[in-house]
Amino acid sequence: MENETKLIYALGVGHNTPVFIDLAEAAGYKVVGLYHYNDDRTGDFDHGYKIYGSFKDLFNSRSLHNMNFLLTMGDNHIREDLTRIIIQKGGFVPSIIHPTAVISRFSKISDVGVYISAFTHIQADTFVNEGSIILSGVNVSHTNTIGKYCFIAGGATIGAYTKVEDYVFIGQGALTISGKVERIGSNSFIGARSLVTKSIDRNVKVVGIPAKII
Repeated sequence: MENETKLIYALGVGHNTPVFIDLAEAAGYKVVGLYHYNDDRTGDFDHGYKIYGSFKDLFNSRSLHNMNFLLTMGDNHIREDLTRIIIQKGGFVPSIIHPTAVISRFSKISDVGVYISAFTHIQADTFVNEGSIILSGVNVSHTNTIGKYCFIAGGATIGAYTKVEDYVFIGQGALTISGKVERIGSNSFIGARSLVTKSIDRNVKVVGIPAKII
């Protein structure tokens, strides 16, 4: 008999949807179907999965008690809002970690909505807070904090002793230097392949080698 605790519904229909479905399935979940942000595609199929209705349909028409949800949209603020609604209604947004990821037993990963993709390494004494997405081939060094609802793109390296605050975006292949970057401020954006050599203030965009504010 199938274990219902491993069933999961995906919210959001877009380019990221199959990426996160792949992750969920690799971690042992069975995706039941999809929900779109509006009614335009109700009854359609996407990547072989039925679109049951809109977010409004889901939240208004049924109990979410003990149901699991996979949030596939790229906007972290939307993901945070949906997570709050799901939890208030008795559902779960579980953290999902690819089986090839290496997670130190001395690290801590929030059990709410963290997604860690294939071949990523989370070193010791690092905390990853709720809702953060860490894509493939990322190295998060030891003694770091990753804030809520951050997005770290593939191939990035976060050097040691860094506090990454909430809602930070770190682009593909970006590198922060251990012991030099004490803090990356909330809502900041680090461009792809950037080399970060010092702390970054809140609400800024930096790019380049070394990274500079634009």
